[in-house]
Formats: sequence, structure tokens, C-alpha cells
Amino acid sequence: MAEAPHRQSWPARIGAAVRARLAGYGRRSRTWRVLAPTAFLLAGLLFVASAVSSAGTDLRAGGFTDLDGLANNERRTVEGLRAQAASLNTEVNTLSTRLGTDTPAKLRQQVAGLRRPAGLDPVHGPGVTITLDDAPRSEQEAVDPSRVSNLLVHQQDIQAVANALWAGGAEAMTIQGQRVVATTGIKCVGNSVVLHDVPYAPPYTISAIGPADQMLASVDATPYIDIYLQVAQEFHLGWDVTTADNLTFPGFTGSTDLRYARPATSGQPAGAAN
Repeated sequence: MAEAPHRQSWPARIGAAVRARLAGYGRRSRTWRVLAPTAFLLAGLLFVASAVSSAGTDLRAGGFTDLDGLANNERRTVEGLRAQAASLNTEVNTLSTRLGTDTPAKLRQQVAGLRRPAGLDPVHGPGVTITLDDAPRSEQEAVDPSRVSNLLVHQQDIQAVANALWAGGAEAMTIQGQRVVATTGIKCVGNSVVLHDVPYAPPYTISAIGPADQMLASVDATPYIDIYLQVAQEFHLGWDVTTADNLTFPGFTGSTDLRYARPATSGQPAGAAN
């Protein structure tokens, strides 16, 4: 029977302790030999995955070491924007200075000089007023419906008077109080005349500033107006002529853009105006 530990001698105790230590070391050595290669294998896998993901770049998302670079980039951006703003300000100042030179001033004077003949400025002076009117309603009701057109004032009648006044030296003109300009059109719509997209009923008043004698002589010399006067006498259309020492016309305030016909395209009716 083995002796109890406390009854063993010192040499026996030391031998037992050494044998126990050696047995524990063997177990730990076997465990380490298994765990160490596994750890190295996992570390290698992590390094490979990191290299593939980074593609040779830094995976760190702008840590504290990148703040200086970021600040420098922003500074360069701001400096570039400031330089661009300074260049634009210089250009604006240069253009503003040029507006005060003689060339733009001359151009502005030329434009101002064209406003009056274009009909954009108010004018006043001696002139002539001619008024055309339909025949009285009773006269229109008394004739055959096929002949009622002869008792009405048409756009060509107004145009004939306006053209005769221009030919006689008219400097400015109004029809129904509206200033006549290069883009003015006169057209009949039903029983009214449309001027600058506004319909007017008779009587129709045409006024012109200029030499009255010459304008009236031009009116008298116009063959179409002679025919109109004959029809007016037969069917009692209105015709009145007056002169004045001082007529006042407003400046034209509408659009001066030209509108013209253009070829029709798909989805647009033929003859559409632009």
C-alpha cells in the first residue's frame, strides 16, 4: 500500500511534483501546437482579403492623419473660386466702364432718334382727320341683303385713306386713336374692323399730322377714294374731313415684333402666323 502524501519523504515528494509538472506541460504543448497554426492561417486569410478589397489603396476612411490633406484641398478650392470671382468682377467693371464711352452713347442717340419715326414717341402738330361710317341702319334694312355690303365701310376703304395720307406727307397717324406703325394691320372681321387685335365698330376715324394741303390733295387724287365717294353718295355712307392746327398722338406701346406666315408642319394648320 502506498504511503499517504504527508508521510512521504522529501525526495519522494519532489519526484512526484516534477512528474506532475511534466505531465501538464505535455498537455499544454499539444494544445499550443494545434492553436498556433490555426491562428497563423486565419491571420493570413485576413491579410489576403484586405489586399484584395483595398486594391492597393488605404482602407482607412480619412482618419485624423488625413485632416491636413483635406484642409489643404478645401483651401485650394476656395482660392480658385475667389480667383474666378475676382476675374468676373474685373470683367464686369470693364464692361461698365465701356458703357460710358462715346460709342455706346452714339448708339443710344441713334436709337433715340429712331423712336419718333417708328411711332414710339408722342407727337403733336397740325393735321387732318377723315371719318368714314356705314350707311344708316334704316338704309341697310331697306336694300336687298345681297347689296348690304355696299353700305358698309371695309378695311380696303380705311387702307386707301391711310395710304393717301402717307403719300401726301403724313408724319404720324392714328386710326381709332391707336398709333399706326410699320407693323399695324387693318382687317375686317364680321361687321367690325380689327386694329392691333382690337375690334372697332364704325365710325372709323383716321387722323394724320403733317401738311394738310398736300395730304388732302393726295386724297383727292386717289382713284379708289373717288369710287368710294361715288358709292358713299349713292348709299349714304359717311365721309367727313376736318383740319386742325394741333393734333396730339400718343406713342405706340404695343409689340413691334413682326408676324409672318410659315410653312405648316405636322400638327399645325396651314397658314399659321408667327
